[in-house]
Amino acid sequence: MNPVAQPAAPQSRTLLPPAPPLRQIARSWLGGLLAIAAVAYLAQVTHSPLMLGSFGASCVLLFGFPESPFSQPRNVIAGHLLSSLTGLIFFTLWGAEWWNMALALATAIGVMQLTRTVHPPAGSNPIIIMLSQPQWGFLLMPTLLGVLALQLVALLFHRTLGHRSYPSYWL
Repeated sequence: MNPVAQPAAPQSRTLLPPAPPLRQIARSWLGGLLAIAAVAYLAQVTHSPLMLGSFGASCVLLFGFPESPFSQPRNVIAGHLLSSLTGLIFFTLWGAEWWNMALALATAIGVMQLTRTVHPPAGSNPIIIMLSQPQWGFLLMPTLLGVLALQLVALLFHRTLGHRSYPSYWL
């Protein structure tokens, strides 16, 4: 054996995935712009709270990764509804306590997994609820009506541009 130490084999490095084509980036940009603009405009003209902070993250999935299971209508709509419902239940029962925020979020994750409706942006809804302390109407507006408007824009956008088969499934 050679007593001289051999240099260690280079560590394999994980390379970043390639950037998407500029055309795809432009479509994602335009889709997010149109979706949030439509929901914000509807909120303004109807004087209704239709916007949630989590909708911005939903747009990342809906327009940047529409083929993902997390981006399908079942996951987007039911994920937001179930997470908001979970947050409202926990808030109603135990208030806006730090430990309750954690329990509500963890439970929302579990509920979405059990129902096969995981939509990661919806995970922030229980936290939004604990911070804003809304009434039960929050489930209808902004959650349901806002996410339906967002989903409608995504459907129209993808069908109009014809560049992707969206959605991959409904139920």
